[in-house]
Amino acid sequence: MKILMINHFPLEGSGSGTYTKNLAMQLAENGHEVCVILPENRSEIPQYKGVRLHPVFFTDTEEIPGALPFNFPCFTTHPRSVVAFKDLDEAQMAAYLDAFKQAIDQEVADWQPDVIHGQHVWALPSLAVGCGVPLVLTAHGTDLMGYDKWPEMRHFAERAMDGCVKVICISKDNEALIRKTFPAHVDKIQRMRNGYNPAIFFPQQLDRAEVLGAYGVEYAGQRLALFAGKLTNFKGVDVLLDAAAIIAQKDPNVFIPIAGDGEERANLEAQKERLGLPNVQFLGNVTQDALCRLYNIADVDLVPSRREPFGLVAVEAMACGTPVVATNEGGLPDFVNDSVGGLVPVEDAPALADKILAVLDRAVGNPAWRADIQEYAEKNYSQAAIIQELIALYQSVLA
Repeated sequence: MKILMINHFPLEGSGSGTYTKNLAMQLAENGHEVCVILPENRSEIPQYKGVRLHPVFFTDTEEIPGALPFNFPCFTTHPRSVVAFKDLDEAQMAAYLDAFKQAIDQEVADWQPDVIHGQHVWALPSLAVGCGVPLVLTAHGTDLMGYDKWPEMRHFAERAMDGCVKVICISKDNEALIRKTFPAHVDKIQRMRNGYNPAIFFPQQLDRAEVLGAYGVEYAGQRLALFAGKLTNFKGVDVLLDAAAIIAQKDPNVFIPIAGDGEERANLEAQKERLGLPNVQFLGNVTQDALCRLYNIADVDLVPSRREPFGLVAVEAMACGTPVVATNEGGLPDFVNDSVGGLVPVEDAPALADKILAVLDRAVGNPAWRADIQEYAEKNYSQAAIIQELIALYQSVLA
């Protein structure tokens, strides 16, 4: 098959980008042809084996001939853009839509895909409606946040849902939101697990001092509780900092590195200073390879989100054998439980602190636990284990 994928963001730096990249590479490994239309604001972009990229260029700090004279828009934030969809003026939005419409029309006419797979129930997949190629959508959750925040843009999502033949929901919670928001289209829903790339996330034996030293951290033998993700409100990092203050009183031998960036970073750094947290350090945005190294040296991974549509970072951590403490909202309860870590209520810093300490005790006291967690992730959430479900879905829309 020939699959044309459309994503609102580059393939590095966001959950939907990682999802798209993983699917595209796995489809290529299974003998399918894949092209991805995506925004980019760098002239030199990563390449992926077997995957053809069709970038639409935007201007950030680098001057790129022919690029749109603004940065690509986001639902919340991205390591390479803090422009929100609501920030685009009428002319910018028209230019944005026109550039992607041209890219889609060109690929449909010249490359002739069998299926179009649009990421997010939002603007760009809506441009592919009516082009004569079956449209499959994946609802990522941030698109539904956009639907709630910006009523004036809901027509994009509604057109995409009207024109698609299937919509993939990545968790039970994600499916419930789609059912509630688009009740006329529940017959199109297919729930499908998200998956990680086992070529990137896997167990490694690493020196903690060496890994942390790359970020200017002098490691002094502490137990490590890692956060990795975008620094945006729904990720709940402010609650984690409140929990870190409690942990510092109970066990000063716990260090909490925070990997990621976003629009809340300045506020969170100010909160850290206000609380006086020497046990917390911001590392900034990291690559996926670097993230794998951080997962491997961590004793526990933390996902304190207020509502996480799925929580791929948790699966990636578990693929490295790292237990996870997460909140009991969104997609996280689908796969995080006591066998791999634990769940806590949202907005409950004391409960989060207690669970982190309990899981740290268990992880440090039972090193063999990591192998069980890694096996669970590989068996259930490796991209190679679930790609056949997606291929079968594509084939069903062609039947």
